[in-house]
Amino acid sequence: MTNYVYSNDLPNNLNLGLMVAIDTETMGLNPNRDRLCLVQISSGDGDAHLVQIFPDQKLPPNLCALLKNPDILKIFHFGRFDIAALYNRFNVLCNNVYCTKIASKLVRTFTDRHGLKNLLHELISIDVSKQLQSSDWGNSNLTEAQIDYAASDVLYLHKVKEELDTRLVRENRQDIAQACFDFLPKRAQLDILGWPDHDIFSHS
Repeated sequence: MTNYVYSNDLPNNLNLGLMVAIDTETMGLNPNRDRLCLVQISSGDGDAHLVQIFPDQKLPPNLCALLKNPDILKIFHFGRFDIAALYNRFNVLCNNVYCTKIASKLVRTFTDRHGLKNLLHELISIDVSKQLQSSDWGNSNLTEAQIDYAASDVLYLHKVKEELDTRLVRENRQDIAQACFDFLPKRAQLDILGWPDHDIFSHS
């Protein structure tokens, strides 16, 4: 298990396969205000690839190509935020996405605890610390603790997806889940365009 840290972009010719887990770290929880600092990616092989994004850098062509590639499934947890942050920074709208938080809400209706920490513990018996969730991700020199924390957000998402897929099939909710995943990039785009809280489907 190795954590690789890159500046500005993924390296050339890095092949992460056709299904990757992605997460982001930002300076805060408002994707319109708070800048994107880090993008974490894993192919599910135990390694994590972390790309530091700096304020004055150019668009990262390799990372953007991965985000836009319709043949690569991107697994997120609360993808609405990450997709919005990536779109706001790179003007690239992810496609072919899967969100473990949405899947959890569709099949774990017996609880309101759908955080990644809860899913890791219940579904695959992994315990992770969220102590560094609020951290200065804009620091150009990340600590080893920050790197390990950021990596933990993507290392296990493939296994979580497998468990949730089994439950989606069992509860006959895989079609509605897929419809939600298909809409998710547009929901994130609406957030950036100024409709983060207003329900445009409501009567009022």
